[in-house]
Amino acid sequence: MGATFRQMSVIQGEDLPQAVQVPYRCQHCPVSNWYAMSTLISTFDITKEALPDLLLKIQQGKVQIPDLQRSFCWSDGLVIQLIASVSLGWPVGAIMLLEQDSSHWNFQPRLVEGVRLDETPDPTHLILDGQQRATALFMALFSGNPVLIKDRQGRKSSERWYYIDIEAALNPDLERENAIFSLNKSRNRPSFGSHTKAIDCTSPAQEFELGMFPVAQIFHYTDWRQNYCKYWNYHPAKLDRIDRFEKEVIKRFEHYQIPVIQLKSELPKPAVCRVFEKTNTQGTELSFFDLATACFASKDFSLREDWAVKEKQLKRHRVLRSLKETDFLSCVTLVATYHRRQQMIRSGLSLAKLPGVACGRAEVLSLSIEEYKAFAEQVIDGYEAAVRFLYGQRIVAAEDLPYQIQLVALAAILTVVGYPQEHMRSKLEQWFWSGCCCALYTSWHESRAARDMLEVPAWLLDEGACPTTIQEATFTSNRLLSIRRRQGAIYKSISALLRKEGAIDLATGEALSDVKVFDDPIESHHIFPVAFCKRQGIELSRYNCLINRTPLSQLSNKKIGGQAPSQYLQQFLDQGIAKQRLDAILRSHLIEPSTLWADDFDAFFTARTGALLELVNRAMGKGRTAGVIEMGNRLPHFKPEDHLRSSELCSQVS
Repeated sequence: MGATFRQMSVIQGEDLPQAVQVPYRCQHCPVSNWYAMSTLISTFDITKEALPDLLLKIQQGKVQIPDLQRSFCWSDGLVIQLIASVSLGWPVGAIMLLEQDSSHWNFQPRLVEGVRLDETPDPTHLILDGQQRATALFMALFSGNPVLIKDRQGRKSSERWYYIDIEAALNPDLERENAIFSLNKSRNRPSFGSHTKAIDCTSPAQEFELGMFPVAQIFHYTDWRQNYCKYWNYHPAKLDRIDRFEKEVIKRFEHYQIPVIQLKSELPKPAVCRVFEKTNTQGTELSFFDLATACFASKDFSLREDWAVKEKQLKRHRVLRSLKETDFLSCVTLVATYHRRQQMIRSGLSLAKLPGVACGRAEVLSLSIEEYKAFAEQVIDGYEAAVRFLYGQRIVAAEDLPYQIQLVALAAILTVVGYPQEHMRSKLEQWFWSGCCCALYTSWHESRAARDMLEVPAWLLDEGACPTTIQEATFTSNRLLSIRRRQGAIYKSISALLRKEGAIDLATGEALSDVKVFDDPIESHHIFPVAFCKRQGIELSRYNCLINRTPLSQLSNKKIGGQAPSQYLQQFLDQGIAKQRLDAILRSHLIEPSTLWADDFDAFFTARTGALLELVNRAMGKGRTAGVIEMGNRLPHFKPEDHLRSSELCSQVS
């Protein structure tokens, strides 16, 4: 958690605002909460706490950790370094605690590892930062049990007891870390050749004989010292040594003060979550689902367990296999904030005072457990409707989705309006393809989803204007020329549109939409092969762009090879495919057959550019795209007017 104590120093004043000040105001937070949050001195206190007192509170369960915290994961070396630093009185960094108050929201807590209680009390504080250090110190100094450490790779676990070599600890010429070592659960170490001697600390007598002090006895030092003196019959030299050890080492632990930053319970939830996220930067990054899980947690509800059930239900569908818990939570938040706004509209609230619709981190963390329970099942229905809608667009697998976040918006919209009937399905298609083909969900996607959630349902229900996403959608030949990525959003969009148009695989003669259903690999392949283009001196920017690519099976690509188009087409004829059928297959990919039979790349390039532009703009409801290309006329067999009946609202937008 955070930096290790080796990288830490005493907290500097200028570091505090970055750690705790969160000036952003969530729109759902009361103004009083925001004011308290932005007034730095009123949201936290800085103090010190004696190490024994802090460890006692951990043992009593008064100080716990949020349940979403990762488990203790330190290695043997880190524990030794920590013990060494405390034994020298060096700073090991501050601990950040969150005050708990039953009148406010709380994280779901759990005991610090190593604590064993018959009944777990409600904590007074939670550790937001410093969990690994606090856990290491508790297990090594206070628990009375061995420390459960990880190896350096963080894979294997082992139990270790820690000891301080008294003689070595008093030697000013030795690094303190070299005086501290660990033994296995049995408290012994066999010898390893002449370099490492055997150590046996299986009994107190063996510890006294070897002069090895068990770290677990630091806060029971008086009893251990008495038995040590008795063992040596109060030998003056031994007494002098143990007195020095007590003064130079033991007292450091007994009087050690840990800096504590204590956040007050009044700090709003989004602010606490932001602080928690920023102070936990090592290991796996915390998502807002992790934070929401802790915020929602109660004795009768677990967000993580609820998601596990819903995940199993949703991921039965191939197109939802990549759906993440954060996507689902964002969708619920979109729906919840939409209903908040609608409720305020019905109550007569003025437009300026209406709450926003959003799905950002702050809004997700402001979602109440009651809202989640109210809308989560409805969102399941929304995703089921989205699956059916996407199937109609010939998007059947997760890898075919151009944008996951647009799926979030789609599911939220369908949660609100229900599965679209014919009169609104074509409008929904228009919105969907405008977002996909024009890459409008590439950046600021949360804002885009929120705006679409406001505008699209009203438009579908004939209660609002054409959505901004459709108005801003413009697709020109420059975009076709600039696309190189085989698996980018625009390529995925055009591939899906080709499948929807009935594209057929060259080698198998099957519709690509049918091939996808059976999960056979369909990839982006060159129509004019790369080897041929290089021989003809065709520019890389032209032969490697989306215009010269189309989805085909591996078998088709193998048969095409590096030959001229006329040659590989002749091979298909020789295998028994009729020329009329072969030409029809090419046209299903929006390829003019005559240009391939003539190996005419320029004519092919011009014709397919126009055909692809017609395909995309027709899907977006934009009509013919006069003026966007200068490469020749469109192919006569494309009839965009047949697809514009319900898209007239936006047909002149471009």
